[in-house]
Amino acid sequence: MLKKILAALVATIAALYFWNASWLAAPIPGELKFIAHRGVHQNFDRAGLTNDSCTATMIRPPIVDEIENTLPAMQSAFAAGADAVELDVHPTTDGKFAVFHDWTLDCRTDGKGETRSHDMAYLKTLDVGYGYTADGGKTFPLRGKGVGMMPELSDVLAAMPDKRFIINFKSKEAREGDMLAAFVAAHPEWKDPVWGTYGDRAPVDRAKAGDPGLRTWSRQGLMDCLIQYLGYGWTGIVPDACRDTEVMVPINYAGWLWGWPNRFAQRIHDAGSEVILIGPYASGDPGTSGIDTPQDAALIPAGFSGYVWTNEIATIAPILRSRQ
Repeated sequence: MLKKILAALVATIAALYFWNASWLAAPIPGELKFIAHRGVHQNFDRAGLTNDSCTATMIRPPIVDEIENTLPAMQSAFAAGADAVELDVHPTTDGKFAVFHDWTLDCRTDGKGETRSHDMAYLKTLDVGYGYTADGGKTFPLRGKGVGMMPELSDVLAAMPDKRFIINFKSKEAREGDMLAAFVAAHPEWKDPVWGTYGDRAPVDRAKAGDPGLRTWSRQGLMDCLIQYLGYGWTGIVPDACRDTEVMVPINYAGWLWGWPNRFAQRIHDAGSEVILIGPYASGDPGTSGIDTPQDAALIPAGFSGYVWTNEIATIAPILRSRQ
């Protein structure tokens, strides 16, 4: 009896292994693609990062000329090999979308108060490079270089109508999803450039309802997808939360996913979704880290043809493209 139980156990383990064996699945055909987070911009030290951190005071050398979420930052990212650029938006008091990361103006600019409590005309007067310092406030290397450079979303799309953008909602307000859907409906020429959107489920779901062709994903949906797949992905069943969406996978947790990399990627592809590899997840880090170092890039498996999310497009794209 014991031998039969052991034999059955071995057979079950073998079946589980082969059913989820990556080497028995071919990589998804295609080339690696890159998402430049906020364009080319001044990166910062993530140690001790919280939701309240003023990252403009945490920048580290070398200092780059580009300032995040500005037109030059995005244009430089595409020139460096980005396939899409992620940008952040806030609704303004006059019904526009300001492209800016922070909830308030105080950290990064010479303005004050919540970003969304101002109109676009005022926001365009600010210096978006005002608050950056790498030496505790002794010098401000970008001060004066970002005057008038906070764009409206329409400015971005008009300047780069042939490019792709991912819109990040910074609030939980469903009305922002309605605003984006109405924005695209009013400008059908920008339907393709507005490739995707992510953030809280409320605005994301409303954007999807208004524009069913939009690629959307939410933080809540992403967690549901990964947790459920870890729970029963060994069966080959892809959870509904992983279907028809974008699946962001932290590179340091990818190896825990059943069938990683080829079998997992094939299952996600067959479910109508794509994989976006992001940087290592660290407990307590409130942001989205990217594949930003050669060490991170080395962890990306050969043949991977999904998206790579990076804050260092000019460094990472050449490294990874040289491997293809």
